[in-house]
Amino acid sequence: MPPVPVRVKICGLSTPETLDAALAAGADLIGLVHFARSPRHVDLATGAALSRRAQGRAERVVLLVDPDDALLDAVMAGLDPDWIQLHGGESPERAAAVRARTGRRVLKALGVATLADLARVADYAGAADRILLDAKPAPGALPGGNGQAFDWRLIREARLAPTFMLSGGLTPATVAEAVALTGAAAVDVSSGVERSPGRKDPDLIRAFVAAARQGTDPGADH
Repeated sequence: MPPVPVRVKICGLSTPETLDAALAAGADLIGLVHFARSPRHVDLATGAALSRRAQGRAERVVLLVDPDDALLDAVMAGLDPDWIQLHGGESPERAAAVRARTGRRVLKALGVATLADLARVADYAGAADRILLDAKPAPGALPGGNGQAFDWRLIREARLAPTFMLSGGLTPATVAEAVALTGAAAVDVSSGVERSPGRKDPDLIRAFVAAARQGTDPGADH
């Protein structure tokens, strides 16, 4: 059987133009960030308009950081996402509660710096639908979107099943190598397709999607 193409998520979209660029490039998932400290933050009204624009064209992911139930309810009412991405310190119990409350799939981000960090993946079995492996942020930094990569060889050492989504410092120049090395089923990019923090570049988006799919092409030159 031919290899299954890697799924691609373009995160931190904030304008109709860049959203359309991601959809035209063939992104499988689009990410909307609702976190005020992020340069990619969209308010609920803007997020709702972008979510409606993407409906039926890609799976819609809303990134939240330690959301309370009131925020979850507001997001569901306004954006009606397909996925809730939890990018804070949410416990397995909280991830399961978010999934139960919203009825949506949960993508839980885990920061990785050492092999020990990957041991936490097992804690979320049954609580999250997919794990996103991101570089662990430095103290005081944003929880994601920092353009930093971790040592991908750790994933092979941990012998993880290739069902995770890989993030952290990926670019059009590195994503094919990352997919080939880790066997990731999906990849996520934000800062790696930007001209400046929060400003997506349509050309980089197209290049990233093409390069990510190259990583699962058995004839590609790695």
